[in-house]
This record gives sequence, C-alpha cells and structure tokens, in this order.
Amino acid sequence: MPQPDFDDPDLPLAELFAAWPEMAGAFMDRRMLCPGCLIAPFHAITDACLEYDLDEDAFRAEVQARLKS
Repeated sequence: MPQPDFDDPDLPLAELFAAWPEMAGAFMDRRMLCPGCLIAPFHAITDACLEYDLDEDAFRAEVQARLKS
C-alpha cells in the first residue's frame, strides 16, 4: 500500500495515524482526543481543527515539522 499524501485535505485521521503513528503526539500535546477516536476514519485535520478551534495552518505546520524530523 503506498504512503498516503499528507497534503491531501481529505486524508482521514485514522490513515494519518496508521501511516505515521508518531503524529499522534502532536494531537495529544494539544489535548486533542483524535487518536483512538471513533470518528477518526471520517475526520481530516481540517475537521479536527474546527472541532478544537485551532488555526489549521499553524497546526498543519507543526504536524508537518514532526513529519520531517
């Protein structure tokens, strides 16, 4: 199975966490309950940011930085 595209705005969080388990830390650091949530297969980063009232661009930049390290 090919690696998912992180920049895909419709990438489900469940696929994000399956491909990059270490990304769960970025969510947990902000007290987001997305890792393990039953809605993770249906929500993308955009949805999570709306739900938690976060700046999506800033959060994506933080997650992307973790992805590169």
